[in-house]
Amino acid sequence: MKEVYLYKKLENKKAQCQTCAQNCLILPDNRGICGVRENKNGKLFALNYGKVIALNIDPIEKKPFFHFLPGTHSLSIATVGCNFRCLNCQNWDISQGFKGKKEIPGENLSPKEIVALALKNKLPSISYTYTEPVIFLEYALDTMKLARKEGIKNGWVSNGFLSPESAKLILPFLDAIRIDIKSFSDEFYQKVCGARLQPVLDTAKMMKKSGVWVEIITLAIPTLSDSEEMFRDIAEFIYKELCPETPWHVTQFSGAISWKLQDLPETPVETLKKAYEIGKSVGLKYVYTGNVPGIPSEDTFCPKCNTLVIDRTGYSISRHDKQGKCPKCGESLDLILK
Repeated sequence: MKEVYLYKKLENKKAQCQTCAQNCLILPDNRGICGVRENKNGKLFALNYGKVIALNIDPIEKKPFFHFLPGTHSLSIATVGCNFRCLNCQNWDISQGFKGKKEIPGENLSPKEIVALALKNKLPSISYTYTEPVIFLEYALDTMKLARKEGIKNGWVSNGFLSPESAKLILPFLDAIRIDIKSFSDEFYQKVCGARLQPVLDTAKMMKKSGVWVEIITLAIPTLSDSEEMFRDIAEFIYKELCPETPWHVTQFSGAISWKLQDLPETPVETLKKAYEIGKSVGLKYVYTGNVPGIPSEDTFCPKCNTLVIDRTGYSISRHDKQGKCPKCGESLDLILK
């Protein structure tokens, strides 16, 4: 375990965590919402430091990043814990399943060992993913600093519910972030996730303004986050507050793998197609559908002449661009290739 980087000591040995936007007030011998930050005699400790619960080499498209190092693989890591309690979570066994237990599960692996693994496998990036990376901020940040020294890029797969302080800590070492905008309704965030919308939007804007590559994803959950009005609100936020080049992924929900929404049906493909059409009509250059392989909306087309430039089937891709530009008209495709 390691003392938390961002927290405030209070009277009577209370502590307020400042790592994420939950800002948990934690009493002695108690933990925050994430389940991995514990108050020990007035000091706050990250119990998950150096404890990897998931370690894989994944296609970067699995994150999904479609414009960041396309066609490469990424060393992907996580610890247990999450600052959300999403009813639709598909990784609930590692984000929620351990909560209430004394021991923090995971394999001991130092930041130095993680970077060595990436170098050994000649991987161009490390992804902090599967659960919310901000809940293992100390571990991630120490790893990111070492990775940057070795020329390895860092990407976060995040719910965006960061505190401004934690965002500023990682910004110098972060190359890309994929942020969930799960809905454009604060009520949805409170009921389904146990969180709030505004901090997520603030994080997305800060990341974009700071030059980090941003991609946005929305899971279209039937009856909860699948209205045309919501799709338009999110698309307009991306267009106006981020930029038209920011990719937007709208993905299919499956109740079978969710934590507590097993009674809901899969998202109809027509819903995804409608979201795609709305995103394009608003002016977004790159809109993608996910979890339904084999339809054209998972491919990348030139935003100027509509030429197919990246053909995707699942996580396999065929690139037809010329060093990040359209082979037909020469338009930039907004790809980060190295």
